[in-house]
Amino acid sequence: MTIRVLLADDQALLRSAFRVLVDSEPDMEVVGEASDGAEAVRLAKQERADVVLMDIRMPGTDGLAATRMISTDPTLAHVRIVILTTFEVDDYVVQSLRAGASGFLGKGSEPDELLNAIRVAAGGEALLSPTATKGLIARFLAQGDASDDDRDPGRAERLEALTVREREVLVQVAGGHSNDEIAERLEVSPLTVKTHVNRAMAKLGARDRAQLVVIAYESGLVRPRVE
Repeated sequence: MTIRVLLADDQALLRSAFRVLVDSEPDMEVVGEASDGAEAVRLAKQERADVVLMDIRMPGTDGLAATRMISTDPTLAHVRIVILTTFEVDDYVVQSLRAGASGFLGKGSEPDELLNAIRVAAGGEALLSPTATKGLIARFLAQGDASDDDRDPGRAERLEALTVREREVLVQVAGGHSNDEIAERLEVSPLTVKTHVNRAMAKLGARDRAQLVVIAYESGLVRPRVE
């Protein structure tokens, strides 16, 4: 299966560099390039993209709005979005995750990291390392990046639908741990962990693991610590 990749960035030079890198891989191909968010949404539909590498700051419709438009479109439910940021600590990243992005990657990342990010996203996993989870997401939520008006009061109530074990697993997911790590910590099988994660996603209306992390913090289940 070839992963169909869409590049969304207003800098043509960067898009060209990304295209050369992606097209050099036997299991993926660039199916389109967009210079703004509106074009990204249109091409995601037209070219049946699997993964969109989305820049945040673009003229007109920015990456945040485009991410929200794609993630809320039922016909694009299969599309995964990886946010590309100039700065690894970016005010828009948490908003992007809330909007439906599967993760983020700094533009200064190594080529292998970018290619791995595409494969991880295409596989339905969240591109959230422990450092990203604890550092970036927790930091912005702790600093009030998400105001009370931005929070969903119903999320805390929806947590009541989770079993005790599902809550335990969610706490571990919010800590940036993989299924294998969680299985070891809770002394269960990785398959059991995966089942709990999937059930928690269904009950909380989370599109993927990335949104589970945000919900865990926003609902108050996990309290961010600023180091």
